[in-house]
Amino acid sequence: MKTAFIIHGAYGNPKENWIPWLKNELEKQDYKVYVPKFPTPRKQTLNNWLKVFKKYEKYADEDSILIGHSLGVTFILTLLEKIKIKSAYLVAGFISPLNNPQFDRINRTFINKKFNWRKIRRNCNKFYLFHSDNDPYVPLEKAEEIAKKLKIRIIIVKNAGHFNKDSGYIKFPELLKKIAK
Repeated sequence: MKTAFIIHGAYGNPKENWIPWLKNELEKQDYKVYVPKFPTPRKQTLNNWLKVFKKYEKYADEDSILIGHSLGVTFILTLLEKIKIKSAYLVAGFISPLNNPQFDRINRTFINKKFNWRKIRRNCNKFYLFHSDNDPYVPLEKAEEIAKKLKIRIIIVKNAGHFNKDSGYIKFPELLKKIAK
């Protein structure tokens, strides 16, 4: 059975935005889908998120896919320093401060670290990086920073905001199409 992990972002949860829709669609395609609930914003630290993921790690293998939204992208990149997977789908991600004190404070343990980019690239066969041209939280330059490190191109989606419910994203067909490839 194919395995997928969907990782929500800061202030997020497994039942928000397009996550429930995508989980359902992937299950129709015979995926076993895990959507962990991470502590946020209270007790949101990289170590606390790693502790939560520890109980799911045994289900991740070289045929698994990881899908992350916002801070979930940053978390996935950290995971890829130690686990091997088939592909990663990164949505509205960042690896450096957003110049927003509220977010930068709770995200600091995720971004105030050195990423091992060679190892990350080696541990994942294929990366897909989605970003909007009008994200109110994560500027396009943040996606460009990730794209440069991963040596990939950005899939720019017009007027998608932060790919959240406020932007009309309760479904994400473009993402599902890439996963189905």
